[in-house]
Amino acid sequence: MNHTAEIISVGTELLLGNIANTDARDISTMLSELGINVYFHTVVGDNPERLKSAVAVARTRADIIITTGGLGPTYDDLTKETLAEAFGKKLVFDEAEARDIEEYFRTRLHSHAMTDNNYRQAMLPEGCVPFHNECGTAPGCAFEAEGVHVLMLPGPPSECIPMFRRCAMPYLRRLSELEIHSHNIYIFGLGESYVEDKLRPLMLRLKNPTLAPYALEGSVRLRVTAQAPTREEAEELMAPVIEEVRGTIGDYIYGIDTGSLEMTVSNLLRDRRLTIAAAESCTGGLFSKRITDIAGASEVFKGGAVTYATESKADILGVDRDTLQSLGPVSQEVAAQMARGARRVFHADLGVGITGIAGPGTDESGLPAGTVFIALASEEGTTVRSLHLGAQRDRVRIVAANHAFDMARRYLTGLPIE
Repeated sequence: MNHTAEIISVGTELLLGNIANTDARDISTMLSELGINVYFHTVVGDNPERLKSAVAVARTRADIIITTGGLGPTYDDLTKETLAEAFGKKLVFDEAEARDIEEYFRTRLHSHAMTDNNYRQAMLPEGCVPFHNECGTAPGCAFEAEGVHVLMLPGPPSECIPMFRRCAMPYLRRLSELEIHSHNIYIFGLGESYVEDKLRPLMLRLKNPTLAPYALEGSVRLRVTAQAPTREEAEELMAPVIEEVRGTIGDYIYGIDTGSLEMTVSNLLRDRRLTIAAAESCTGGLFSKRITDIAGASEVFKGGAVTYATESKADILGVDRDTLQSLGPVSQEVAAQMARGARRVFHADLGVGITGIAGPGTDESGLPAGTVFIALASEEGTTVRSLHLGAQRDRVRIVAANHAFDMARRYLTGLPIE
């Protein structure tokens, strides 16, 4: 049976924009892993009448209702009361949850005294499945009534998301006899519309497994999802689809379930026992940050230099001053010399050089914003990639770093770099 969920996020602070509704985003991602469709997100303030109205609508279009927020001890935390009334459930005192709340105060909140209103949090709908909160004092719960499964979770993401993973996902998995498994195929160098156009006949043909594209910042993710009684059977269903995608997209695929270009490059460098260094201008150290965000980066990354000013390219990296004067700091030759300088200064096997105009305006060269040159230097020589990335500053920096990682990936796998 296919299930449809609606997420109702409760909290006036969400409507006022005081905090971002990351709970709904993260829960939707995890629901997709379970093969559960999410067609609506609803946000409602701390008002029981409006929450009742939202629930009344949700139960007409979803068989799973998930609420976040409104489980605290204060007078405006009325989610449990409202949902219990809407589904004809009494609230009963859960002794075990009350003891857990007392223990949380005793062991984790030494400087806070537990007050009587904290015991309100141990009032749960009769017959529900309690969701113990290991990260706070508000337990969640789940129950079924009138053909609808209702799951209530606390609002703070530090409590909501761990509870969803630990308690809600196992509960939801039991609603189906089938297991749902997925693989993510990551693509760089092709746009989402191009990928969708090439794979549309395959996507239209598929029923189980399914294939869907998602646009990332400067790259594309394809998710292959299969339902089957066992993981092994799901893998058998997905394998030919993945191979067909490989045959269609080719070497623009940079990984299966790897998650990022930098992780792919880091793994390739480690496997080949090679190192890399970077000299960055317009990206401001983004390449270096992304690779050092990975645990164990010291095995493969020797160092980085942010040579933002023109003179620093000469002083630190040894870029020829005459070249800087004649061609300007944003040029193919300067990028090449930066890459070779990074490789030499940091004693690395590979050197990356990135120089460009992030925008939104241009510089004294008159080159358009988004002009970027990226070089990769190795013992075999230096390759430069010329790019025109538009005038959105953040996007230029992100996509430029992506291209630098892609050039390294291609070198490390023996593919053409340009």
